[in-house]
Amino acid sequence: MSTDDDTTDVSTDDAGGSDADSGGAHCSTPDSDGEVAETLGVVTFERKRDTAEEIREGLADRYERIDLLEYHGDVFAEHWGEYDVFCGLMASGIAMRKTAPLLDDKWDDSAVVVVDEELTWAIPLTGGHHGANQVADDLASLGAVPAMTTASEAAGKQGVEERAKALDAHVVNGDSTVATNLAVLDDELGPVERLDGPRAVLVGDDVTVLKRNGDPEDGIVLGTGSVSGADAEQFDAAWARALDEADADWGDVEFVATGSRKAEEPGLLAAAEERGLGVVSFEKETLENHEGPTPSRSKELIGWPGISEASAIAGGREHELVVEKIGYEDSVTVAVGR
Repeated sequence: MSTDDDTTDVSTDDAGGSDADSGGAHCSTPDSDGEVAETLGVVTFERKRDTAEEIREGLADRYERIDLLEYHGDVFAEHWGEYDVFCGLMASGIAMRKTAPLLDDKWDDSAVVVVDEELTWAIPLTGGHHGANQVADDLASLGAVPAMTTASEAAGKQGVEERAKALDAHVVNGDSTVATNLAVLDDELGPVERLDGPRAVLVGDDVTVLKRNGDPEDGIVLGTGSVSGADAEQFDAAWARALDEADADWGDVEFVATGSRKAEEPGLLAAAEERGLGVVSFEKETLENHEGPTPSRSKELIGWPGISEASAIAGGREHELVVEKIGYEDSVTVAVGR
């Protein structure tokens, strides 16, 4: 049986969704300003302290510091800038009124997310791409539903800030992201272009520049497809097999690449998190422009090219396929790009 990407799972939502819940996979790669949200201030009324303790205990292994702050009228102002993210255990209106006068610059402000006492909804209010979405996703592990309103996330697409995270990079010119994220929504952005220096680059206001957080190195990309429900162990084993084929090791991997319709696979996200790898997703049009050589049943069944090879080619700096698609347990396919 073929395991090419989606061929054994034609019932999966073509728009990029999955019937499985994401499980609140924690983002371990830097945010668009070059930082991971590591400190969290949970602002709570005394009567809700038990829920606040549940949040601190449930997320303790994901943050360097989580403090419980008893609510009073000036609590946000007193601690503004002390935490990467505030989690307000309160009505959104209270948090909005108390933090609105403190807002100055989205790149520097603390992010704010609110959650109700029953842990039903986690709602990023400000700084969605700067930690609030991350915390909302993490609260999903406690049962809350992340209510994302940033345009790209609401549309189920990966904005440039999220791509920066996955590429271990940060946005240099933040004002450009309005234009480039609109291009994401219209499926017009395509893959991030790579440029090795020394070079001088002249760009317009509608070009987002990403700068790596570490020293640039030659590396490889793991293009990945799967059937719905493949688990983290299957993804990890498939990647290890592909690395053997490429005569490479984990330190050579820049990131994992996949198609937008597989971007929320819980097993993929969990395996990537365990390995400290970012995940970049590509839209159908981009994959069609980088189609690999191996025939794929998914193209005749649902109109998508084989995800593993196309995403490996699209993601690689040279757009070169190093290892053609290999399958693992009729569940996961992997190709290696450079």
